[in-house]
Amino acid sequence: MVIPNVSSFDGFFLLGFSEQPLLKMTLFVIILFFYLLTLLGNIAIIILAHLDPRLHTPMYFFFTHLSLMDLCYTTSTVPQLLFNLQGPEKTITYGGCVGQLYVSLAMGSTECILLAVMAVDCYVTVCWPLHYTVLMHPCISWRMVAITWLTGFVSSLVQTVLITQVPLCGRNVIDHIFCEVPVLLKLACVDTTFNQMELFLAMWKIQSHEGRQKALGTCSSHLVVVFLLYGTAMATYLQPTAATSQDQDKFMALLYGIVTPTLNPFIYTLHNKDIKGALRKMIGKD
Repeated sequence: MVIPNVSSFDGFFLLGFSEQPLLKMTLFVIILFFYLLTLLGNIAIIILAHLDPRLHTPMYFFFTHLSLMDLCYTTSTVPQLLFNLQGPEKTITYGGCVGQLYVSLAMGSTECILLAVMAVDCYVTVCWPLHYTVLMHPCISWRMVAITWLTGFVSSLVQTVLITQVPLCGRNVIDHIFCEVPVLLKLACVDTTFNQMELFLAMWKIQSHEGRQKALGTCSSHLVVVFLLYGTAMATYLQPTAATSQDQDKFMALLYGIVTPTLNPFIYTLHNKDIKGALRKMIGKD
């Protein structure tokens, strides 16, 4: 693929799957389908949890915030990706790239923390059912969620600022599908050991969270979501730079960035009688 005026463009070129035109069209249809499912599934959970009094509990309160995070996460990357897949333009402005990086990092970090909070909720439900209403009082739930959002946004702000300070020396061709930390570090023309260590430590904390969730979590659906998110994220962010091919990195990004947010609402509701009942009630079959 020939990219004109690389030095004069004040943004980034996202190569994506430019060298595979047939794959581009197939991916466009698949990604659009998954994105529409993500919107439908997560918006449905938010609406149901708001309208049905039976779902006004901490567990479903956390579900709605998880759905909101997934909506924000996918919307920060998928529209730009679809635009690049269907047309000749493979560009993103510098501000758009930084914004995409910040929102995706914020939503990813916030979701990781929220999954830990949801694991605690599962643990209290099973181990202290008689004290559940006191330990998971609505005021406490609100505070936990507020701290979760705040921590995620602050953490993302720190990481985004650190990345924007790395000099790229005019390099603006990204061999990936969207802007994220590892691919931007590859463009750096200086030593990025500090940034890589900071990223490694952040992901290591997530790994320790996963260990606690395995000990606390008794909800099988929750463990599936934890595995999908943490497993794919750590496989991408903790692997050595030359460990995998670029195409494998791109497909892994599609997995944790698009497929996982689509599956989350279905995983949590597949065997959930409360949500099924609320859905039947909403469509007039109950």
